Amino acid sequence: MKILNSKIKNRKAKIAIVGLGYVGLPLAIEFAKKGFFVTGLDVDLDRVKRIKNKISYITDVPAQDLKKVIAKGNFTAESDFSLLTESDVVIICVPTPLKRRYHPDISFIISAVRQIKKYLRPHQLIVLESTTYPGTTEEIILPVLESGGLKCGKDFYLAFSPERIDPGNQAFPVHKIPKVIGGITKEATELTVNLYKNIVIKTVPVSSAKVAETVKLLENTFRIVNIGLIDEMAMMAHKMGLDIWEIIDAAKTKPFGFMPFYPGPGVGGHCIPKDPLYLYWKAKKFGFNSRFIKLASDMINFMPGYVVSRLKTAAEERNINFKNAKVFIVGVTYKKDILDLRKSPALDIIEILQKKNIKVSYFDPLVPFLKINNIDLKSVNLNKIKDYDFVVIATDHSRINYKYILNNSKTIFDTRNAYKHFKAKNLIKL
Repeated sequence: MKILNSKIKNRKAKIAIVGLGYVGLPLAIEFAKKGFFVTGLDVDLDRVKRIKNKISYITDVPAQDLKKVIAKGNFTAESDFSLLTESDVVIICVPTPLKRRYHPDISFIISAVRQIKKYLRPHQLIVLESTTYPGTTEEIILPVLESGGLKCGKDFYLAFSPERIDPGNQAFPVHKIPKVIGGITKEATELTVNLYKNIVIKTVPVSSAKVAETVKLLENTFRIVNIGLIDEMAMMAHKMGLDIWEIIDAAKTKPFGFMPFYPGPGVGGHCIPKDPLYLYWKAKKFGFNSRFIKLASDMINFMPGYVVSRLKTAAEERNINFKNAKVFIVGVTYKKDILDLRKSPALDIIEILQKKNIKVSYFDPLVPFLKINNIDLKSVNLNKIKDYDFVVIATDHSRINYKYILNNSKTIFDTRNAYKHFKAKNLIKL
């Protein structure tokens, strides 16, 4: 441990990061900027090629940062996992999707761990960052790594430190977000704390890997429950003829006991729609039914359909046959100003409309074409909106001329409060 600890403190430890997506690549760059030699490993050969060509495909990684660390010789991307033998620290940052509605899929973690086991050697630190259910590190990863003969705490060290990256959030990049750390042993926690101290403002050690795993799930469960609540409140306010956005703005003036959450057409991204269901699934293994998590998940999954139902009602009020209506979607990424389509509610809205054989087009300054799921569309110029019965603001990108849309649309359904300071006869709000 002393040798590895010394390497970490002196920034001589070689780091391998498995998975170069929205978590892995920013993390790799951050360590490389601090002087560590980092090898990024990914089975996606296109990602590896783009990095070698000094092209960033992640919004939070400026191309100039990538070029600098490559030029300094501090970062390289490879697909050869045998390079793990040269690393002192291995950090796993792979996806953890769902198999079915409520069933975790940790196959990417298991695949990565099996590769690590092949090349595991004494005096290595293995850290899992991928969000997963409590017990994964100790119950799944540890036995696989020890099956090769080396023993945790004696020959190698294992810890969990959940990623907390918020894509596109300029106020909180990687280095400004405190890092929760839970090791299988106290020594693993100490080593991991010393590792992350090099790149983050604060480390938060906890008593175990299971605690750290649950911390991450609590954070995202808190969000999904409150988003589900405010979505329900939005539907209730609509029935009562009230403006939910005005209600929230007034409520958030209370200096204590209230945190504002905002309704929308659904929730996208890799974390919120999925992570709480990992906890829901694990709790069931202990005979506990988490009704809050399921209800909140069901609510946010209901929202794209709710948007379409509101469009149908609006069509009836305007004597338009909804089957013949034409709908124009503005913004298709799951979040404003980032190129990320993962679980975007805008895509769900498009699919629902297409299944009803309703003509639907879209505009997004970041997405020139959509070829995903059952959707095959190209972004249409905004000057075409005059030809459509409804314009839906599904993602409120900054680079959109909202005044032009307001002045040239027959009816706008604003699901994001992009027209907060506007009142118009052709404007409907969520």
